[in-house]
Amino acid sequence: MTRVTDIRYVGYGVTDLDAERAFYRDKWGLREVAAKDGMVYFAAEGSPELYVVRLRQADVQRVDVIAFAADSNADVDALHDKVVAAGCRVIFAPTALSSFGGGYGFRFFGKDGLTFEISAGIERGPARPVLAKEALPEKISHVVMHSPDHKGTVDFFVNVLGFRVSDWLGDFMCFLRCNEWHHRVAILPGPPCLNHVAYDMPDMDAMMRGVGKLKKAEIELRWGPGRHTAGNNTFSYFTTPAGFAVEYTAELERVDEATWVAGVHKPSPDVMDQWGAGSGGPQTMPHPAPDPGLFQAVGV
Repeated sequence: MTRVTDIRYVGYGVTDLDAERAFYRDKWGLREVAAKDGMVYFAAEGSPELYVVRLRQADVQRVDVIAFAADSNADVDALHDKVVAAGCRVIFAPTALSSFGGGYGFRFFGKDGLTFEISAGIERGPARPVLAKEALPEKISHVVMHSPDHKGTVDFFVNVLGFRVSDWLGDFMCFLRCNEWHHRVAILPGPPCLNHVAYDMPDMDAMMRGVGKLKKAEIELRWGPGRHTAGNNTFSYFTTPAGFAVEYTAELERVDEATWVAGVHKPSPDVMDQWGAGSGGPQTMPHPAPDPGLFQAVGV
């Protein structure tokens, strides 16, 4: 089946590039790999993706692009045709990409206005095993977004992009997978915007070491440490200087496609956090608001 197979990177426009750049490089634990054409690119040590975060200076804080992977150029073409048939506005059709890493891909606006990219053949970067004591993120784990039509957005990700439903939290949050991991995307109701981007840590010890490292760097812990029920992953949430929510997570559940049955978790404090020992909660996270970059494409 032609489908999206993973997350590549998230691109942001920020009003203070220096502060955001220093956060990801010096505190969050990503490696700066390039700065060209006004963009700064950051890799995660455990990921073969050439980069997982892209930053640029902008007049407003905005999400520029959420990029997904496909297995081949033919899959990119087929997904483009499905996106067009679904009525989405295409920013550019499948072509050789001029951005860092090259490859072949296309961009489009989702129904709510966020920009997505689907690509194949991107240059690969070095990846290495990350030790727990390093307290470094291995890769992007998942991306969570809000939509004013969250069930329609779930249908789009399933029927157009090829995701599968892993679980629901009540009828308001859906966890979607595109590979063996419980979720790579989750959708919540609300104004169209990014909720947060999560990064896999090697294990729970590494996550806790990461929390301690950020505490020493005077980065406020917004919610956690805790363990969710859907996906059974541990979590700790923070915000970047630009106000974007980011998460260290570990031990996300793997799905056996042959036996997995999607379920519905009844919302409760114990479901949101099995441990109940951490600080904060959803109410301490940034309040969702429409992203300023809706239906506004960037040049690269």
